[in-house]
Parts: sequence; structure tokens; C-alpha cells
Amino acid sequence: MKRTPFYHLHQANGAKLIGFGGYEMPVQYEGILAEHRAVRESVGVFDVSHMGEVEIKGENAEAFLQKVTTNDVAQLVNGKAQYSAMLYENDAHHPDGGTVDDLIVSRISPTHYFLVINASNIEKDLQWLYRNKIDGVEIINRSDELSLLAVQGKNAEAVLQALTSVNLAEIRYYHFAHGKLADVEMMISRTGYTGEAGFELCFPNEYAEQVWQAIFDAGKPFNIKPIGLGARDTLRLEMGYALYGHELDEQTNPMEAGLGWIVKLSKGEFNGKAACLKAKENPQKKLIGFVLQGKAIARQGFEITTKEGQVIGRVCSGTLSPSLEKAIGTGFVQSNDAVVGGTCFVKIRGELCEAEIVKPPFLIKQTHSIKAM
Repeated sequence: MKRTPFYHLHQANGAKLIGFGGYEMPVQYEGILAEHRAVRESVGVFDVSHMGEVEIKGENAEAFLQKVTTNDVAQLVNGKAQYSAMLYENDAHHPDGGTVDDLIVSRISPTHYFLVINASNIEKDLQWLYRNKIDGVEIINRSDELSLLAVQGKNAEAVLQALTSVNLAEIRYYHFAHGKLADVEMMISRTGYTGEAGFELCFPNEYAEQVWQAIFDAGKPFNIKPIGLGARDTLRLEMGYALYGHELDEQTNPMEAGLGWIVKLSKGEFNGKAACLKAKENPQKKLIGFVLQGKAIARQGFEITTKEGQVIGRVCSGTLSPSLEKAIGTGFVQSNDAVVGGTCFVKIRGELCEAEIVKPPFLIKQTHSIKAM
């Protein structure tokens, strides 16, 4: 199992470590509740160096990415990023329109793009990119060379601004800049997975401890905390953000997962377009959010049923929301059962637990919507 360059720092901070995406990662330090609240109320730091980073270079870089991703790469300008997905097409082992991965595409120049992909999908994504490669394109895997930290929370900008001459206030949501922070040249992106204000910092591995220590020194007045995967999951689920392997997978089309806004059907041909059109016109399943009555927690794979116990779907994700103090979750159900305001039931330990069907996000935050990106 791999380790990120911050592994010894996780140990020093008393982290409970688990296997995730092929890496030994911190699931929690002080505790999920305290870490969740630290991000919602002040600022926290996530090691997300397990994520993959891939550069796409060449004269045909834009055309290549237009073909293999669902969003409209032509809408990007230098310094701008977009959330997107890669879909299967003409693959003997996966249905057309199934999701290879969700990812962030950033444009450095018209011939240079930077992709951030999911840790568990790095090899699969690279194979798919190479399978679809066209002339005039170079694919460079930087995943083992680069560290990635997410600094999230309303005080994130104040903490980081003390470490850089880059004017962070000028970096708009889903935009990025290159510059020095903590005396290290890096990519500074106003992105994140929590619904809070914040940044993601990408830099060479050899500077990991230097950057980490500088951030925590600058963050002391704000009671900055290291944050594990447990709170990362409760934070993202409150916002209704998809997690690959839960709301998205190789059998699921983004249209079914409520991500039609990252599928630009008018941009021309791309992998999975026909399947997206079909799913838009006649979806076989839809993603719902639900809020359970009581504190029983729904887990991935649990059955979603009618009052009579007829199975109509399955849970994708579930947790007890620290912000709302309610049990929340997502799941796929048959399209005609996905009625917001309606009722469903989740089978938990043999009992049918009543839930209200809602439209995510569960928690409304004041961050800009990436749907406009």
C-alpha cells in the first residue's frame, strides 16, 4: 500500500490510518465531529495527495479532451477549471455512458491542461486516455511526483494569504494561479470538496513538510486542524457532492446521477453522448437525497423500499450530518419513485425506516455554484 509524503505527519498527529484508493490515509485525528466542525466554523487541512494528476499537452490537447470528457473544454480560458467526467464508449466490458471517472480539468494554456483524477482510478483512467489518444497529444502522469493539500473553511484565505504574495482574493471560484506560497512554487486553485471557501495546493513532493508546517504555523490563531477522510465524507455528503464508487460508477451515467449540468450535449461528439441523450429522454434510475426519521444511518447497498417493503432502489451514501444532526443519504431509485417531497423507506437492520425524499444539497452554503463553471 502506498503512502503520501505526509504519512509521518499523520502519525505524529495521532491519525487513525486506513487503506483508501491504494494508499494508507488518515480517516480521523481528533474525531470526525470535531474535524467536521473545524472546517464548517474555521479552517482545516486535508491531505489529498492520493489523487492522481495528469498533464495533457500538445496542439490537439483541446480536441482530445473534448472527445474524452463531457463538459465543454472550449469554454475554458487560461487559469480556469471545470468539473467533468469521462464516459465509456465502445468498450466490451462496460455499458456505453458508464462513468470511467469524474475529474477536474484545468487549462494552463491552449496546448496544456492539468487533470485531477480519483486515486482508485489512476491506472484505469490512464489506460482509457491512452486508448483514446490522438496525434498531437502527450499524456504525462505526474501522480507520484506531486503533493496536494486542500485548505478549507471560511478562514482558509486568511491563513494562506499570510504565506504568499499572490492576491488570493483575485482567484475566483474554479480558477487557479501559479505562484510561491510558503516559499514553494505551486498551483493554487480555488476549489474544494466541502462547500466551504478554500483552496487546493499542488506542489512537488519534496516540499511536503515545509508547506504543511508553514500552513499550520499560520493557522494557529484560527485553531487550524488536520482533517481525515471521515469528515471529508460528511462534509461532501451534506453538499450532495458525488463520490466515485458511490453516486458514480462504471454502470452509471452522469445524467442519472443528477450531473446533467456537466454534460454539454451541444458541444459536438464525445464518448458516451448517445447514451447521455438516451438517459436524458428515458432515465431508468434517478439519484435522490433522503432524510431519515430518527438517527439510524443508511449505508451503501442498503435497500430503499416502499412502505410495503417493495424494493425500488439502493443507497449510495449515508451518514449522520453533524451540521443538521439528522441522518441523510443518497440513493438510486426507479425514475417514477424519485418524487421530491415524497416518502421512501430504507431497510436498516431488518427494520423499514421512513425517510423524506429531498433534492440535494442538504446544507445550503454561500459558495458559488460550480454549475456555472
